[in-house]
Amino acid sequence: MGTWKCGGCLSCLLIPLAFWSITVNILLYFPNGQASYASSNKLTNYVWYFEGICFSGVMMLLVATVLLILERDTHSKCCQSENCNKKYTSFLSIVFSLLGFAFSGYCLVISGLALVQGPYCRTLAGWEYAFEDTAGRFLTDPSSWTQCLEPAHVVEWNIILFAVLIALSGLQAAICLLKVIMKLSRILCGTYSVIIQAGVI
Repeated sequence: MGTWKCGGCLSCLLIPLAFWSITVNILLYFPNGQASYASSNKLTNYVWYFEGICFSGVMMLLVATVLLILERDTHSKCCQSENCNKKYTSFLSIVFSLLGFAFSGYCLVISGLALVQGPYCRTLAGWEYAFEDTAGRFLTDPSSWTQCLEPAHVVEWNIILFAVLIALSGLQAAICLLKVIMKLSRILCGTYSVIIQAGVI
C-alpha cells in the first residue's frame, strides 16, 4: 500500500505538469496577447515543434494514465505466479516511464534550443532572428532586447515561457527517471521474491 502511495503520487504529479506545459506552449502562440503573429507565421520556428502541447502535454498525460493504472492493477493475471505478475507490471511501468522520460527530454531540448536562439521579431533590418548568432549571450544583456521592435516585449515573453517549459519538462524527466530507478531496484533486489516467501511462511 505504501509503495502504491509513493509510485502513485509520482505519477499523479505528471498530470498537472502536463496541463501546465500545454498552457505555456499555447501562450507562446500569442505574443503580446495577439493572434496575428501566429496566423502570419511570425513566430520562432521552435513553437511549431509542439514540444509542450504534444510531448510534455498530451503524450505525458497518456503515460501518466497508464502508470496510474499499472500502479493500481495489483490483480492482473498475465502469468501463474504473483511474483511473475508483479515483475511484469513493473517491466511495463519501466517502459512507459522511459517513454515519459523521452517525451519530456524532447521538450527540454527543444525549449533550450529556442531559448538560446531567441525570438523571431521585427528589427530595423526587418523580420529576423536578431540574437541567433549570440549563442545565448543576449539572455544576460537586457539592453540588447530593444532590437526587437515587434511584437512588443517578445524577448521577455519567450524567455519566461521557454524557461518555464524547461522547468516543467525537467521535473517530468526527473519523476520518470525516479520511477525507473524505483522499479528496477524492486526487480533487481528481489523485493517481490521476499514478499512471496514471507507470505508462504
